[in-house]
Amino acid sequence: MRWLGRLFNTRDTLVRLTLLDLAGVGYLVFCTQAGRTPTVTQWILAVGAFAAALLLHRRPVANMVVQAALLAAAIALLDDIMINQVGASWALIEITIGAYRARTIGLAAGLLAVVDLTNTIGDPADRVAAGVVGLALEVGIPLLLGLVIRANWNLARQAQERAAAEQRQHESESRAARADERSAIARELHDVVAHHVASMVLRVGVARHVLTDLDPRVGEVFDDVHGTGTAALGELRRLVAVLRDPDGVRGDAALTAIEPSALPAAIGAAIDRARQAGITVEADLDPAIGSLDAVRGMAVLRLTQEALTNVAKHAGTSAVAHLVVAVHDGVVHWEVADTGRGGVLAGVPRGGGLLAGVPTGGGHGITGMRERVEVLGGRLEAGPSGTGWRVRTALPAVVAAPDRAPVRSVPGERGAPADSPAPEPV
Repeated sequence: MRWLGRLFNTRDTLVRLTLLDLAGVGYLVFCTQAGRTPTVTQWILAVGAFAAALLLHRRPVANMVVQAALLAAAIALLDDIMINQVGASWALIEITIGAYRARTIGLAAGLLAVVDLTNTIGDPADRVAAGVVGLALEVGIPLLLGLVIRANWNLARQAQERAAAEQRQHESESRAARADERSAIARELHDVVAHHVASMVLRVGVARHVLTDLDPRVGEVFDDVHGTGTAALGELRRLVAVLRDPDGVRGDAALTAIEPSALPAAIGAAIDRARQAGITVEADLDPAIGSLDAVRGMAVLRLTQEALTNVAKHAGTSAVAHLVVAVHDGVVHWEVADTGRGGVLAGVPRGGGLLAGVPTGGGHGITGMRERVEVLGGRLEAGPSGTGWRVRTALPAVVAAPDRAPVRSVPGERGAPADSPAPEPV
C-alpha cells in the first residue's frame, strides 16, 4: 500500500494523469473490440482530454476549465461521454488534493455540477431528478476522495513535525545530560586529581629548597619532576575549564590545537625530556612542520610524547630512538623507532602516558594514539622492527600558512641540551 500512497503525492501528478490517460485509451480500444466503434468526434474529444491532462498537470485549475469545456462538448455531440466525464471528475480531484482554498474547490465543483446538469436540459422531471442524484457520483465522490487524501497528507506532515520536535527535545536532553556529566568530571578532576598533583608539585618544590647538599643529577630529576608536574597541573586546569564551559574555550581548541610556530619548539621539549630520562634520541625534523595546521600539529606532538614515553618504559635507557617527521606532497609522515636494547619488561604491553619515565599502567597508549590518528584520517602502524619497536603513520596535512617557521637543530647525542627553553605544550 505504500506505493499507492506515494502515487497520490503532489510530486507524482504527471504519473497519475499518465496512468489515467492510458486507462482512457484502453477504454476506447475495448469499445472497439466489443463492437462499439468510437466515432471520430469521440476520439478528438478524448485526445483533447488526454493532452490537456498531461500539458496542464502543473495547473489544475486550467485543466479543470478545459476538461469541463470538453465535457460540455461531449454532452452535446456524443452518446458515450465516459472519457470526458472521468477527465473532468479527476480534474476536480487534483484541485481538491492540491490544498487550494475552499472557494476555489467550491467553484470547481459548481462548474462541474452545472456542466453535468446540462445533459438533463429538456428532459422530464424524473430524469432531471436522476441527474441531480447522479451528481453524488460525478462530483461528490471526487470531492470526498480529494479531501481524504489531503487529510492524510496533513496527518503525515504533522507526524513528521512531531517526530522532528521529539528528536530536537531528545537532543536537547542529551546535551543537558552531557553537560551534567562534564560538570561532574570537572569537579572530580578539580577536587581529586588536581589537588593531589598540586600537593606533589608543592612537596617537590619544598624538597628542592630543604635538601641543599644534593647530587646535581638528583637536582636535575627534582627540577624535571617539578616542571613536569607544573605543566600537568596547567593542562588539568585547562581541561576543567573546557569541561565546565566548552563554548568559552573555543570548542576544546585549547586542548586539541597548537600554534604552528610553536610546534618545533614543543617537539624539541619532548625530545629534551626523553634525553633527561637517559634515552638517546636522534631526530630528523622537516622544517615544513612549522606550517602545519594547529590540530595536526598537536597530533604530531602528542604522538611524539607518547612514543618516547613508551621507549623509556619498555626499551630502557640504553635504547636509541630515532624520530622522523617529514611533510611530502601534503602528507605528514611521522615515525619513531627504537633499537630495543635495555630489556623490555616481560608481559608489559607497549603504551603509556605522556610523561617520560612515569609508569602509568593499563597499556592503552597505542590505542589512544591509533584513535587520535584515525580521527584525522590516518592509520597507525605499530609493531616489532628488528630487535626494537616501530610506530609510524601518515596524516593528511592542511597547511595553515605559507610561511615556514625555522626549526632549531636537534642534536643526536644523549642528554644534549636544548638551544633555547621550549614553551610548555598546550
